[in-house]
Amino acid sequence: MRLATWNVNSIRARQDRVLAWLERSDVDVLAMQETKCKDEQFPTEAFREAGYEIAHHGLSQWNGVAVASRVGLEDVRLGFDGMPGFHKDPEVSQDPEARAISAVCNGVRVYSLYVPNGRELGDPHYTYKLEWLARLRDHAAAELAADSDAQIALVGDWNVAPLDEDVWDMEVFEGKTHVSGPERLAFAAFDGAGFREVTREHTPGPGVYTYWDYTGLSFPKRKGMRIDFQLHSPALAARVTGASIDREERKGKGASDHAPVVVELD
Repeated sequence: MRLATWNVNSIRARQDRVLAWLERSDVDVLAMQETKCKDEQFPTEAFREAGYEIAHHGLSQWNGVAVASRVGLEDVRLGFDGMPGFHKDPEVSQDPEARAISAVCNGVRVYSLYVPNGRELGDPHYTYKLEWLARLRDHAAAELAADSDAQIALVGDWNVAPLDEDVWDMEVFEGKTHVSGPERLAFAAFDGAGFREVTREHTPGPGVYTYWDYTGLSFPKRKGMRIDFQLHSPALAARVTGASIDREERKGKGASDHAPVVVELD
């Protein structure tokens, strides 16, 4: 099975590119982030015609997550246990955003995750990001504790660069989000919970990125970040035979600012 994650940065703007890539890449399951549409606006029929079932969670023109599968799509769940919402005033409760969805695809529970950005250190959104990651970690750990043989994939745009080599210049990121100690510790906590990041060993850095900003000729200048990952439970990680980052999909007209990250499972 080929499992991929891709922040598509608006599915309505990238529909043709995504469908063409699915046909070329022979991917069985694709987790998408930043679909930026409501459920009724998602091009579900076009994916069905291409042979993929769709589970989508979108509430507005922001965020939005989806799972597309041609190997079955069962037990769809929105969010996760304890998933927090966000409001700039911490005293005001807020419903969870459309940042997480999961479904069972050919025996694997695939989570499509769009981790909050954090904006700036000290911003309420940064606190929200850390809480969101902690709650996700607790939820995932509980699922694994309930079934140590569970096949679980936590995939998506994590908005964290875990290592210095995951950004093009650490001096530029000094005092900014994505590379701060608390964020990196929150990411590392998933390993402590039993989930292993499975792409790096097959796509080692430095200079191996999954995201390049649209501004300042970031892509041709290789000014990127590695923030899209696949974290697998032990039973699923044992099935991984390879991984790749399709950098070619960042090229050309109408590209997303992220590249697809693909994992091969036996």
